[in-house]
Amino acid sequence: MPSLRHLRRSCAPYFWPILRKEYVWTVKPAPGPHPKDKCFPLLIIVRDILGYAKTAREARRILAEGHIKVDGVVRRDYKFPVGLMDVVEVVDTGECYRVVPHPTKYLTLHPISPEEAKFKLCRINNKTTVKGGHIQLNLHDGRNILIRVKDPLNPVEDVYTTLDVVKISLPDQQILDHYRCDLGYWAIVTDGANVGKVGRIVTIVQIFKRRQAVVTLETPSGKEIRTILDYVFVVGKDKPEISLPEEAFD
Repeated sequence: MPSLRHLRRSCAPYFWPILRKEYVWTVKPAPGPHPKDKCFPLLIIVRDILGYAKTAREARRILAEGHIKVDGVVRRDYKFPVGLMDVVEVVDTGECYRVVPHPTKYLTLHPISPEEAKFKLCRINNKTTVKGGHIQLNLHDGRNILIRVKDPLNPVEDVYTTLDVVKISLPDQQILDHYRCDLGYWAIVTDGANVGKVGRIVTIVQIFKRRQAVVTLETPSGKEIRTILDYVFVVGKDKPEISLPEEAFD
């Protein structure tokens, strides 16, 4: 049986910038906020993407000394999974990056300003009602945010819908803004043939399940692209709230 603690380089996600035939093994992401096929382990980021280390030993030393923050929190686990919309900060240099979809690289670390590193966009993947009638938002990165309601029979505080996006502050996780998954909002495609493309939502045609609804996006160049609602991540109302690679607007 193959070991559950190891990962062959030949089986690693294709968007990891590693040499496939130089060595047999690579680091396997630990269970965490992102799926193992849609994330980078911290060691890969430090060594292969940012280039702050030449070997895994050097990268683990950098992490153990607390030089890297993810979403405003120091992370020392070299297997920690870093995925969609996560903010990576190099403490000593002040460099900040956000993990965003890319048309050719699938996922990439995009440089951002320190001001932009103070917030993060999170998609609401599910909602649950907890004790007392309060609403719990289950976000795409494993976070849970509690929305307290005064009257459970008339929860006027609950203005959130599944697949909407909330803007939260880092690292205290306070909700700063709310963007609906609706017509007129800006969104980026997170998977499929049009991954990494950004545009304004023009139409949403639902036939069966809501997540499989066909969404039409109009890019800044006037081109129309189509994907399913499950691959749509809202990034703003009048304009994208986060900086994105230039390739996203082509």
